[in-house]
Amino acid sequence: MEVRGERECTACGTEWSYYETGSIACPSCGSIKSVATEAERREQTDLAPTLELDDAVAAAGDDDYRTAAERAREAARRYTHGRGFLRGGDLLDLDDTVLAAWELRYVASAFARAFDHTEAESFYFVSLLRGAPDGERPPASEVPESMRAARGNGYADAVADYRDDLRRYLDDGPEWEGIAGLLESLDDHVRRMHALDGEVPPAEADALVAAARSIGRYARDGDASAREDARETLAALEN
Repeated sequence: MEVRGERECTACGTEWSYYETGSIACPSCGSIKSVATEAERREQTDLAPTLELDDAVAAAGDDDYRTAAERAREAARRYTHGRGFLRGGDLLDLDDTVLAAWELRYVASAFARAFDHTEAESFYFVSLLRGAPDGERPPASEVPESMRAARGNGYADAVADYRDDLRRYLDDGPEWEGIAGLLESLDDHVRRMHALDGEVPPAEADALVAAARSIGRYARDGDASAREDARETLAALEN
């Protein structure tokens, strides 16, 4: 949505930026009554949420993986629902925290449904749980085969969200050479990964993210090297 994000609270006079907080409430007094201090409306899809996993980590520490999974799934759902990639009209990066949160949604769902888990699966879940708020997640080589669909689906969902905001950004921005074709190719690979229910090697999921990030860099500043990186990565995925 397009908003005038620089605000002044009519209750206490505090000035703040909705672009940074993602909230209509005054950060000082909590009032939702404010006036804009800028004339221009700018695109904002990011609500600047926080990924809160302390309760889930505590449950995992007690070896209560089902409770940990239920708490993690809800926290990751809230976070990904509030995350976007446009802030004050600027295109953000496809960052590691949102990738970890999307992956965690699928991993936590799997853990919430099952009673028994291998040692490797439990280690992977706890590692992701502890690292997700800082964007840290196990490398592709450490993803158990039973969990690779979670990474594939999670990354495909994150890339799909990023692609949507890329298109919003380009609606009001420059039309760089070849970017429409890159986005179409990215769409194809997202659909393919979803059609396979995420069952692809983790390295392929990583490559999909790399392509989306390269397209994002190209969309922001027209960097030709980023465009070529995206083309090469997408071509490799074709093969």
